[in-house]
Amino acid sequence: MKFNTKVIHGGQHHDPSTGAVMPPVYQTSTYIQTSPGQPLGDYEYSRASNPTRTALENALASIENGTRGLAFSSGLAATDCILRAFKAGDEVIAMDDLYGGTYRMFSRIYKDSGIKFHFVDMTDITKLKSLINENTKLIWVETPTNPLMKLADIQEIAKITKEHKIWLAVDNTFATPYLQKPLDLGADIVMHSATKYLGGHSDVIAGALIVKDEALGEQLHFQQFATGATLGPMDSFLVLRGIKTLSLRVQRHCENGEKVVEYLSKHPKINTVYYPGLKSHPFHEIAKKQMKAFGGMVSFTFKSGKKEDSIAFLEKLKVFTLAESLGGVESLANHPALMTHASIPADKRAEVGITDDLVRLSVGIEDAEDLIADLEQALA
Repeated sequence: MKFNTKVIHGGQHHDPSTGAVMPPVYQTSTYIQTSPGQPLGDYEYSRASNPTRTALENALASIENGTRGLAFSSGLAATDCILRAFKAGDEVIAMDDLYGGTYRMFSRIYKDSGIKFHFVDMTDITKLKSLINENTKLIWVETPTNPLMKLADIQEIAKITKEHKIWLAVDNTFATPYLQKPLDLGADIVMHSATKYLGGHSDVIAGALIVKDEALGEQLHFQQFATGATLGPMDSFLVLRGIKTLSLRVQRHCENGEKVVEYLSKHPKINTVYYPGLKSHPFHEIAKKQMKAFGGMVSFTFKSGKKEDSIAFLEKLKVFTLAESLGGVESLANHPALMTHASIPADKRAEVGITDDLVRLSVGIEDAEDLIADLEQALA
């Protein structure tokens, strides 16, 4: 199947008992057994598996070209599941420009676990290689990154991880499988905050992992089952419904994103626009190589460099909504230093380039003319 067909039919089956086209919401915690230890069918207890969640997980595996999908209660729960595979003395190398919640988990929640984390600009392959040793177990990549839109060359990094027998996990939230397929490029694990583009309607919190290797999938499923961060049936249904329009929505996000970028790039008050589709973007060629298009996420700074200017702009927006999160049908605006990345210390934010005047936009699927008019009045 091609992608537009996969998002609707991939891994999906009509309900065998009723013929329902969409999987029912199986709002049940447990299932009948005909004898002790002998369940009637494939299900025993919904923490282990639930038919609605199974339908979503099959769809996730299909659209990422994996063999196993796992659905979690949040993107951070999915990330945490991977880390539970490691022990004291193990080392993880992560992108330096990360979602604030991921950085918080790595640097604070696991700080006393004995796992050592290195944060590095993965656009510098030489620097990345220099950090690898016999204790390195995982390389964690976001591409494009949140919020500075840096890119990492998944294929090149995968060559390194395969040589050293290290897991490569890619946070594919910003790109979505419509634009980028990390497993096809050599990654071992794909992570999504399914809250964002996969769900697509700002009405659900969810996470996902997808893998190519069946044994790895079984290991991660056991860690999920044993720790309990599973997605409920109603939320599974909502994400599955969102996936069915993913390609249509992301195509529109991309189209609108490019128009917004064109407008911002010419505005006299704007300094730098961060968007991988710009020819001036330092990693534009990598984006062209591994992405189908360039997405709907845009960040920018002001020529004044003043935090006050970014706050005044955000407070004047009328069509864009000032809120955390991204990837919904509605356009959202965010101040990373004060919102999504506030948990990262100020010196670390400054080190990677998250300035106090930086604004991040999640460009939605409204009419682009209305979005640009809103930006214009807010910048006036």
